[in-house]
Amino acid sequence: MKPTHPGHLAALLVVVALIFWAAVRHFYGAFLLPWTAIPTVLLLALGEGYSGWVTKARIARKPDTKPVEPLAVARLAALAKASAYAGAVFAGIFAGFAAYTLELFDRETPRSEFFVAAGSFVACVVLVCAALYLEHCCRIPKDSDDRNSD
Repeated sequence: MKPTHPGHLAALLVVVALIFWAAVRHFYGAFLLPWTAIPTVLLLALGEGYSGWVTKARIARKPDTKPVEPLAVARLAALAKASAYAGAVFAGIFAGFAAYTLELFDRETPRSEFFVAAGSFVACVVLVCAALYLEHCCRIPKDSDDRNSD
């Protein structure tokens, strides 16, 4: 499995944002934005960031840590990759919605929906960053013997 490329995630975010912005223009009243997405996604990001921190310490065999199972690391890496792509897609959805409601910012309802969409976008970007960090922490460290033989 190759590491996730942040450029691919950014391109996915932009494409989804443009598609969703076009969809919201025609179906604005049909979409509901839950404000509860913000704390939920932030808690997911916190969990992935903490998992990355703990996994990195366990892989490095820091004192007072248990050895990590290789299969567990592979599962965490798969979770990180899935979270990064899902976070980029949802960030694109919220960015498209925020871009459309920004045009209607002088009205009260679209203004409040803009803040929910913008907050959800930021939370999704934080999730993507935490997922990339978790994926980075799942890498196998280079041994000192390997560096000396090069």
